[in-house]
Amino acid sequence: MNKEFKTLADFLGTHFIYTYDNGWEYEWYAKNDHTVDYRIHSGMVAGRWVTDQEADINMLVPGVYKITWTEPTGTDVALDFMPNDKKLHGTIFFPKWVEEHPEITVTYQNEHIDVMEAAREKYATYPKLVVPEFANITYMGAAGQNNNDVISEAPYAGMPTDIRNGHYFDENYHRKHQ
Repeated sequence: MNKEFKTLADFLGTHFIYTYDNGWEYEWYAKNDHTVDYRIHSGMVAGRWVTDQEADINMLVPGVYKITWTEPTGTDVALDFMPNDKKLHGTIFFPKWVEEHPEITVTYQNEHIDVMEAAREKYATYPKLVVPEFANITYMGAAGQNNNDVISEAPYAGMPTDIRNGHYFDENYHRKHQ
């Protein structure tokens, strides 16, 4: 995808894969002006995936976007995308319980929100583990807004490579194998 990002409309509907400097690989989709979907491919909570996460999505200046949200786990996320430079900065604020029991979150969150809420009440939330990292964007795709095929299944080994190599989506940005 070769385009210059200038407006919020340019950003919405874009699908990203990025790797943080600490090696964690994430996949993230600006589904519309108020929700995001994502999959986590490596790192502390690898295997986790979420759809329709409510988020605050803003353009700070042309081509620079800030997205923030709080998950049912109690995790807070702040991402600053600079897609024209293929960079982003993310800060994840993990509650103590997620740091100590990350396996509880490694699921399709939408079907287990009650489990996340119960863990948030049962275990300690403070002190938070703060993970601020820069990342390199390794893939950008024009998925269009509200495309439910973008993040529609659990992550698997090699999925980011399949996506980057054009083996996952067809020409209309729909999953090839369902």
